[in-house]
Amino acid sequence: MLDIIGKTKVWFTISLILILIGTGFLFVRHLNFGIDFKGGSVITIEMGKSFDKEKVETIVKKYASDEVTNTVNRTQLEIKSNSLTEKNFTKMFAEMKKTYKLKDKALISQNQIGGTIGAEMTRKALWALVVANLLMLVYIGVRFKEFSFGFAAIIALIHDLLITISVYAVFHVTVNSPFIAAILTILGYSINDTIVIFDRIRENNKKLRGRTKEEIGNISVNETITRSINTVMTVLITITAVYFFVPSVRELAFPLIIGIVSGAYSSIFIATPVWVLIKDMQQKHKKKKLAAARA
Repeated sequence: MLDIIGKTKVWFTISLILILIGTGFLFVRHLNFGIDFKGGSVITIEMGKSFDKEKVETIVKKYASDEVTNTVNRTQLEIKSNSLTEKNFTKMFAEMKKTYKLKDKALISQNQIGGTIGAEMTRKALWALVVANLLMLVYIGVRFKEFSFGFAAIIALIHDLLITISVYAVFHVTVNSPFIAAILTILGYSINDTIVIFDRIRENNKKLRGRTKEEIGNISVNETITRSINTVMTVLITITAVYFFVPSVRELAFPLIIGIVSGAYSSIFIATPVWVLIKDMQQKHKKKKLAAARA
């Protein structure tokens, strides 16, 4: 049997190091917010037939340093950038027309998005995260009749959020609206995996009376770890396949891959050890109160 609880300091140290590295990059160069948050140009070009997205990107990158390209309906190219000037766009489109024998009407749309839309999106996203966490805290507290489970689960979710942001900060990945959708999806997936383990802990609390919380936590995690790994591997294989073979949704698939791995890790190595720590603190607090009452 794996001694998960006995190595709590190891798991916490690994997570802390990753988060601190991410935090360092975050302060040095900040997150790479894309057009959905900072504003910029959104351009759609009809290529007329299926095309090699990587070859098109080599042209686009000459004129826009922060471009995000997507394939739409197989024959359309969507370009998002907050650094593409009108002059550079004219040059870029001229090169694309020459390379792919396009006509002027191939330019379907060229729109500007203001930064105020991004500010509003950021505000709403933060509210969504806060409300989601509070509702999950209440739900878990009511379901398990013990808020220590809820607090442990929320700490695990915050861990997943910080790890995902850290990866984005380190690799300077562009943050757009799909990132928000992915974060909310990650929270839902991660909490589901954590609840499965907590449900087993609740059952073992009744069956294994007399055992310490550390022992109950260890037994519960070991009883559910195979299920957790099998589930995450199934989902991970699917999302990874989507990332490589469906380029149009890579902005959503990439954070999902990070979050699912982080969520599986936190459910096993963070949530349960945090619950044990909370129970230990509650036990010590009770002993102090009893000692004070007797004195």
